[in-house]
Amino acid sequence: MMRFLFSLIFFGMLSAILNTACSTTTMTSDWKDREYQRKPLKIMVIGVTKKPENKRIFEDEFVRQLKTWGTDAVASYTVIPDEMQGDHAVIAAKMKEEGADAVLISRLANKKTVYASVPEKGIHPPYFYGNWREYYGYGSKVVYTSEYTAEDEYALMEINLYNARNDKLIWTALSETDFLGSDRNQIISYIGVMVKAMVDRKLLQWELWRKHSEAGYIGNRNPMSQ
Repeated sequence: MMRFLFSLIFFGMLSAILNTACSTTTMTSDWKDREYQRKPLKIMVIGVTKKPENKRIFEDEFVRQLKTWGTDAVASYTVIPDEMQGDHAVIAAKMKEEGADAVLISRLANKKTVYASVPEKGIHPPYFYGNWREYYGYGSKVVYTSEYTAEDEYALMEINLYNARNDKLIWTALSETDFLGSDRNQIISYIGVMVKAMVDRKLLQWELWRKHSEAGYIGNRNPMSQ
């Protein structure tokens, strides 16, 4: 009996530790249109998810981090009602109304379970190079099955940035995020890696932000120190 109680306590503590652990995101690949030389001035952020609370967390955090790097942004849920989120005409109209010259759409492309006998590298979903209207309704499912005990689970995330002027794809990336920790931790981990990639790809207004900061036009808050 004591051994049974000890096991319950041990696994309960282990579960609590895992639930508070930080998630890790790894970008597996990305692509940028070389012909696109501008930087978006304002981005509408759309998180495609079945959980409304996760959509709000995702969009708010992405907007916050984009603004930290000097690029204005707006969360779609703040200007588009839930029942209109799938209406492309409404989304386009709101982007124009908000002055957004780009739209960023992210979704869970798939889930991957790594088993003891399965190599860690899974099959990634293909890129989708259409316009944002087609991509918004695009989805694919891949089922991973095995008779062995699961070891790790990953979310395969896809993110696309589109030019609002012509609907063309500017940048796309695939990544893997482990399922350690809460949904919020997973979201924050994912967004941090994606925003860093956008900075590296020179898609954000970081240089303009720095010039204004040095000139004293805005607060001296360096994103690199956060």
